[in-house]
Amino acid sequence: MDAGLVESLERATVAAVAPPEVLEIRGWLASFDNGTIGRAKCAVPLSHDVSDEAVPEILAAYESRGLPPGFRIPDTQALSPLRARLAARGLAPGKPTLVKVGDTARLAAFADGAAEILDRPDAAWGEVFLGPGFDPVDGAHRVKVLSRSPGAAFGVVREAGRPVAVGVASFGHGWMGIHGMRTAATERGLGYAGRILAAFGRLAAERGVRRAFLQVEELNPARSLYRKAGFERAWSYHYWTP
Repeated sequence: MDAGLVESLERATVAAVAPPEVLEIRGWLASFDNGTIGRAKCAVPLSHDVSDEAVPEILAAYESRGLPPGFRIPDTQALSPLRARLAARGLAPGKPTLVKVGDTARLAAFADGAAEILDRPDAAWGEVFLGPGFDPVDGAHRVKVLSRSPGAAFGVVREAGRPVAVGVASFGHGWMGIHGMRTAATERGLGYAGRILAAFGRLAAERGVRRAFLQVEELNPARSLYRKAGFERAWSYHYWTP
């Protein structure tokens, strides 16, 4: 991917989770939070060929705030020296995740069926994150963080007045980001998530945004849905933590 697009995507990723504090340190964005969302509490390089010179300064920034350090590092060959330096300092990789990108026009035509788009999430929207099969602590934090995402739109599908699937679309730096896709455990496989994705695609088209991205863990079965919706792998990354 073009270096400018990489930088804009990473800036959009951080903006979407609105960390309480973000520092720009010599080609990195360092986010500071004490919650459960990795993207909101780690440092990420704005290019895939950044040097490792800023690592001590980033580590010191987390230490001075009483927070554990975290790095979100793409699995590119050029960043091998950086990963080696993190390993030498006692950090280890985990939670392998894919960055996928897609075209919003294709996404808009992905599925039939309606989904509501809310400017602000209502109480019922957040209940899906707290349902059976989801970690209630993580769910509550995600509702809080995603609700504060600036300029975001909140998708929901309801059946008999009850929300059965939800998601969030963020907008910034020329991208639409898709986050927080959740379907109630008893309602999966019925196409509800696809309806939300398509609704987000139509909204992005209305706003003149052509590019979309999302991040999905490698073991998440939702990868097949995103592939059918036209999302393609851009790169993968690991979180590096103590």
